[in-house]
Amino acid sequence: MEKVIEIKNLSKVYKNGRGIRDISLDIHRGEIFGFLGPNGAGKTTAMKIMTGLVTPDSGDVKILGHSILENFEGAMEKVGCIIETAESYPYLTAFENLRQFARYYKDVDSKRIEEVLEITGILKYKNEKPKKFSLGMKQRLGIAAAILSKPEVVILDEPLNGLDVEGMIHMRNIIKDLAEKEKTTFFISSHLIHDVELTCTSIGILYDGKMLNVDTTDNILKNYVSLENYFISEVERNGRI
Repeated sequence: MEKVIEIKNLSKVYKNGRGIRDISLDIHRGEIFGFLGPNGAGKTTAMKIMTGLVTPDSGDVKILGHSILENFEGAMEKVGCIIETAESYPYLTAFENLRQFARYYKDVDSKRIEEVLEITGILKYKNEKPKKFSLGMKQRLGIAAAILSKPEVVILDEPLNGLDVEGMIHMRNIIKDLAEKEKTTFFISSHLIHDVELTCTSIGILYDGKMLNVDTTDNILKNYVSLENYFISEVERNGRI
């Protein structure tokens, strides 16, 4: 299987002692990888390093064979991402927002913009301004922007935050469809155990800045009643709850 993301001995520790310590991880094409851990475990730190927003103390990340430290543009060329919150221009319409983002890519035309609005379920709101959108609608617009260029890798920090049940199911289906049909690789962080269980094909537990374990969802659910049971037992086994 082709490795799409390779994280090697990644560390970044802040003055307050928070951060990540010596994380290593391989993610393969078409996987939906779930980075599961409580708030403050270091998920966002890791994702900020992966997307060049933060420099690691040590270690490296390769995306599609390119090191983010040595060839950042090459590494990010086929990556779409949302870190922390989906940003948009509040006074432009949804369509105009995506047209702004489209300027960064060679071959995104109006047809593709309509397509991603359709995929994310907000085509009928294309002429409305995001300042009137609910948090869930803003998330959908953010996802639309993240997949605009048909990226091979999509990195999403807490993508289900603020969505109602219907929105969550829709988002989950979008992610699964893209992974299946386009072989898009997803790297998703969440503290919502149930959603990770239903969305992701493999799961890594990050706790207190350390990677406790990585396994496929199928494997975990063969051995545990639920992802929650697995999470608790992993954390206990590493002696910390």
